[in-house]
Parts: sequence; C-alpha cells; structure tokens
Amino acid sequence: QLQLVESGGGQVQPGGSLRLTCAVSGSTSDYYAIAWFRQAPGKEREGVSCITTSGGSIVYIDSVKGRFTISADEVKNTVNLEMNSLRPEDTAVYYCVRRDSHTIVVSTPAWYDYWGQGTQVTVSS
Repeated sequence: QLQLVESGGGQVQPGGSLRLTCAVSGSTSDYYAIAWFRQAPGKEREGVSCITTSGGSIVYIDSVKGRFTISADEVKNTVNLEMNSLRPEDTAVYYCVRRDSHTIVVSTPAWYDYWGQGTQVTVSS
C-alpha cells in the first residue's frame, strides 16, 4: 500500500522560509506525478506545484513562481517543496499527492489517487 507522509510545516513570519518533505513508501511504479496541493480555511483545494519522474517536468502556479521550488530525491524517496518569501496568503494545510503517471497535472485534485494527511503552514507576524 503506497503511503505519503508530509513533514516540515510550521509557523513563520512573512518573508520567512519553510521546507516541506513528502516521504513516499510502498510504491510499485517507477514513474509518477507528485504534486503539492493546499487548502486554506473556507477555500477550495489549490494545486501549487507538480513534478514528474526524475524531475522530467515541473510546473508551478503563478502565485508561487520564483518563491517555491519542488524537487525529487529518488534515493531517499522524497519530494520536497522549498518555500521562500512566504506570504500570509500562503497559509494553508499542504498536502502531498501522487498518481502513477507521466502526465503533469496541477489543477485537478480528483485526478490523484494517493493523498498524505497534510501539514499546516501558517504565515503570520
């Protein structure tokens, strides 16, 4: 059974940084699309970034371009989201999601088969 476990959330001041990690276990596929989604209170889930096998394709939503960096470590079986210059509007629960696919998708949460439990990110002074 494939499992995704997020870590690295917390509270930071505006302008600060956090690094989220998604640990993947139980995978039987050599190819994947892994994304980070987020959900703020009272809002719909929003795709933030996606990466496909070995970093073959990467996409970001406009609001995080230049501030967030997604990367995959296939030795450690982790996907990281480095978040810099954080803003109060980045406050949300962040979820790691996965589908065994070569296709990059960041707009449709229902497309993904596996979800982590989420980690809270709070940006506040």
